[in-house]
Amino acid sequence: MKKIINDPKNYIKEMLEGIYIAHPDKVAYVNDDLQCLINVHNKEGKVGIATGGGSGHLPLFLGYVGDGMLDGCCVGDVFQSPSAEQMLAVTKHIDQGAGVLYIYGNYNGDIFNFDMAAEMADFEYDIRVETVLGADDVASAGPKKEGDKSTRRGVAGIVFVYKCAGAAANRMMTLDEVKRIAEKASHNVRTMGVALTPCVVPRVGKAGFEIGLDEMEIGMGIHGETGIRRGKIESADQIIDEMLDKIVADLPYAEGDEVAVLVNGLGATPLDEQYIAVRRIQENLTSKGIKVHRYYVGEFATALEMAGLSISLLELDEELKELLDDPADTPFFKQ
Repeated sequence: MKKIINDPKNYIKEMLEGIYIAHPDKVAYVNDDLQCLINVHNKEGKVGIATGGGSGHLPLFLGYVGDGMLDGCCVGDVFQSPSAEQMLAVTKHIDQGAGVLYIYGNYNGDIFNFDMAAEMADFEYDIRVETVLGADDVASAGPKKEGDKSTRRGVAGIVFVYKCAGAAANRMMTLDEVKRIAEKASHNVRTMGVALTPCVVPRVGKAGFEIGLDEMEIGMGIHGETGIRRGKIESADQIIDEMLDKIVADLPYAEGDEVAVLVNGLGATPLDEQYIAVRRIQENLTSKGIKVHRYYVGEFATALEMAGLSISLLELDEELKELLDDPADTPFFKQ
């Protein structure tokens, strides 16, 4: 294992200390718990938005706490959920009298702890909490049937949900309206990834899985979950076309649609390669008659030092487009 760290047991603590040192004008922590982040700027009467999940995915989750996006976040150890008590502490702080919306990925541990925190917030402090799950990974399961809960994983597309819901809350919309916007954005976003290498959890000290030097895996999750196929590495254009064909067919997106595109590096993919992907995405979507309103390119939801990338498409209407274009200012996202 080659990492620029000290004691692996202090990995999360020292990472968080660095973030608070670098961004004191944007984030702080509550209850003397470094893992409970909050926006230093409160806005009375505004719906509070909170998220959370395991560490190891920077800038997800805590990187989006700031003006115009999220108000609070709890992180657990690497790839581990935060506790219900931590979520409750953040919920109490970010409630400004208009209720709180939880937005987080569709993972069982997170669901259990967030639901418990919401129940405690209601019972102990009379804080209304609503929830919207990110479940955008088309490789992890088929589309949900009417009335059923999605079994898809939440991955990088959740950033679009943060952005649109955060803008709605910043416009002082009600909790019901902010939830409606978040649900629309979550419904309209689809993601697929490709992985080239494993990652190493610091406490474990070895790769979480093996993949050949000449192999790739289409559809792998951000914790190393199994994808839809493994094979020899292909050209960038071939990889992008395969991923986009599955994404576009899933909503389905159609000729005349307008989308936002997020190209997300998984931790060890150079920007050079991400922009090669952008070139092919533009060619592919243009050939399908799909217009791109805005690109976001970089690292938005990583898996430590995993090499690979994901593509997220958000289908836009005028409402979502306006909210997406609103300004935001967080430690890892500025617009």
